[in-house]
Order: sequence, then C-alpha cells, then structure tokens
Amino acid sequence: IMNVSSRIFFKKKILIYGMGKSGLSSYHFLKKNNYIYLYDDYKNIIKNKSFKKFFLEKNKIHQIKFDYIVISPGINVNNCNLKNYLKKNPKKIVTDLDIFYSHYSNNKIITITGTNGKSTTSKLLHIILKNHKKDARLCGNIGKPILLEKNISTKTIFVIEASSYQIEYSKIFKTDYAMILNISPDHLERHRSIKNYVNVKFKLVTNQSTRDFAYMNVKDKYLKKAIKDNKIFSKIINVNLKILNKIKKKITNPYFFTRGNQENLSFIFSIAKKLNLKNKNILQIINKFKGLKFRQEIIYNSNKVTCINDSKATSFASSINVLKSLKKVFWIVGGIPKLGDKFTLKKKECKNICVYIFGKNQSFFIKQFRNKLSFYCFKDLKNAIQKVLYDLKIKNKNNLHQTILFSPSAASFDSFKNFEERGKYFNFLLKKYKIKKIINVI
Repeated sequence: IMNVSSRIFFKKKILIYGMGKSGLSSYHFLKKNNYIYLYDDYKNIIKNKSFKKFFLEKNKIHQIKFDYIVISPGINVNNCNLKNYLKKNPKKIVTDLDIFYSHYSNNKIITITGTNGKSTTSKLLHIILKNHKKDARLCGNIGKPILLEKNISTKTIFVIEASSYQIEYSKIFKTDYAMILNISPDHLERHRSIKNYVNVKFKLVTNQSTRDFAYMNVKDKYLKKAIKDNKIFSKIINVNLKILNKIKKKITNPYFFTRGNQENLSFIFSIAKKLNLKNKNILQIINKFKGLKFRQEIIYNSNKVTCINDSKATSFASSINVLKSLKKVFWIVGGIPKLGDKFTLKKKECKNICVYIFGKNQSFFIKQFRNKLSFYCFKDLKNAIQKVLYDLKIKNKNNLHQTILFSPSAASFDSFKNFEERGKYFNFLLKKYKIKKIINVI
C-alpha cells in the first residue's frame, strides 16, 4: 500500500477513463488542483461542452505522461478500447475509492461486500447509525458516488457498499471495518475464475492493518481458503447465525424470516457490538424496515398467499437463500444465466417447489432442474405469470400457505434494461391479472 496523504492527487496529470457517474464525480473532485484529461470508449456520451475540451482522442493518450489513470468500475481492462495502454501502465490505475481515501483516511470507514445482500445490509446499518445520532453517509455502489459527499467532519462515518469491480482496481483504499457477507460464483465473465473473484473481495481484508476488523463467516469454503492463503494483519471476527439466537423471538418483520436476510442481520448485530449500538434501538428499526425495492420485497401478504418480488436475484445462490425458508413455492426464473452458476439444492429439498421458466435460455435452466423438481417453460414472463396464477387457484388442495417467488436467478438484459425495470414489469402484470381478487377467491 502506498503512503497515504491528500497530496497524492495534487498537481498531477490525471486521465479519467469512463464518464459515467463515478467518472464525473472524480472529475469534479479533482479538477481544481490537477491537470485533468477525459476519455470514454463512447465519445458521444460526453454532451457537456465544457467537458469536451478535456476529451482526448485515443491516438493522443500515449503522448502524455500521466501520473494516474482513474478507471470507472464498469470498465474491464482486458476488454476495452485502451486495454493495451492499461496493460503497459498497471501501476498508474486507481479508482474513486483511492481518491476518497487519500482525503478521508482518518474517518471511520465501514465497507460491505459479498455476492448477495450488500445493499440491504448497507442500507440497514446506515439507518441504525443515523438512529444513534451518528453523522453516517451511505455511498459507493448504492446510491450516489462517494466523491459527491459534502460537509464532511472528522466524526463522519462512511458506510460503503463495494462491488468486486470497485475493489479490483483500487490501490490505496483501506477500510477500518471490512464485511464480506457471503461468496458464491458471480461475475466470472469478468474475473475469469472463482479464485480471482474471491481474491478481489478479500483485498478489503489483506489491505487492513492491525487496528482494523474483518467480519466474515470463517466456515465459508471460499473464505476459509482465502484466510489460509493470505497474510492478514487485522482481527478476524467470525459471524454466523448463532448471534441471533437470543434475539430471534423479538424479530417480527417477515422480511427477516428468510435465511439470507437473517445472515445479513447477523453481520449487523456483530458490528453493532463493536460500535456500541443498542440492541433495543436496532430491533425497533429491523421490525419497521421495509427492505429495498425488488430485493426479496414482499408485494402481497395474506394468511393464504405471499408474493415476493426478488428481481435483483441474478444467480442461484441468491434465490436459494429465499427458497430455503419457504414451504410451498411457485418459483419464476429466467434471463441470462451467470457463467459457472449451479443450482445446488438437493432433490429432497425441492419437494414443494414448482418452477416456471421464461425467456430464451430455457435449456440452461432445464439442465439445472432436471430430475430435481417439476417445471414448465414459457416464451415470456407474461405467459409464465398467467400459468402461475391459474395454478395458484387449482393447486391449493391442502389449504397450505403458498408463495409466488419472482427470483429470476439470472441477469435481466435479454428482455429488460435492468433488474428494476424487470421488477416493475412483474408488479404491473400482477396488478393487470388482479392478483388480489384471485387471492380472495382461494
């Protein structure tokens, strides 16, 4: 790790590569004290005339001796316009997390990563800190870029949601509290192997000092290996569901009845202990917490039927966390599967699950589900939902509580702009086909 001082990015020649949200925030943060140049693979993205004068053509970039290249998280150095230039200059690559850290290294920083549950855990922790009258800021992968935060004092606490893409290219960023919620194969088309993916996440821990803390489930097979293979200076705090044993009865919010969300809670209570936060206050907030949109979001809930919109689920691991806590499930899946993803539930755990597969990638899902559970295939989400609602009416012979689970276990880009658009469409279809009326008839 470099020696950290706010002068690292002072009077330097800096190329900002990628003009999305984080690139623009880096530009505004650095422009006053540095010599800034801009580049994006898609030149047309830059509409603002005042930016255009700083924009470099690709063939001019190698003519300038840059001190740093600030790279946006969405850019893959192995597959972009400047890949050859970046491969020649790996030491110059930094991120907005590095710029942030060079200015605020003395503040308390809590960084949350993991494959699933990052946003929910970050949001919940932020609300809890605010409730304890702390000046807490929620930033990073959730909401606004970290460099847009204003009016920061020495008492400001940062809660950062960090994706593997953000951590991967950072050089000097360090966090006082690192939380790795869970690991399952994800983003392998970018990281190329699960080993690389785990190593990127684990960088949060290997960059820590003896004064810092790392929270994780040490029995997780991927993290167990990472702990063994790396030199670690920080104190590792093991987190598991046992921490909830004493307080489980006091949790009345159905949002936290799923295993995945209970795991998220175990991290919250674990760090709360270290930060001297009061359990009584935390429980009040948990029981009122609505959850984030399209993340295990309960859309309808009656004594007969629960309907969950989990459009954010882009891998099997994410969906399995919900499935494990449900009894009779109509599970809707479809989209672009993640490279290396596997459905790991055993046949006996699938007894009460019926799957409705929609979209173009049915063969992938059929291969995963064959001989384990019953499934139907549909050309689109609309047809799948019509069949689910029909089955909901006719299959309730034993008067069991039933759950419609929209947890696609795949990316949305084959039919939708993003998971939010996919989630909204699901809600629209339920309304269109009068789900409330159907539930009342059952």
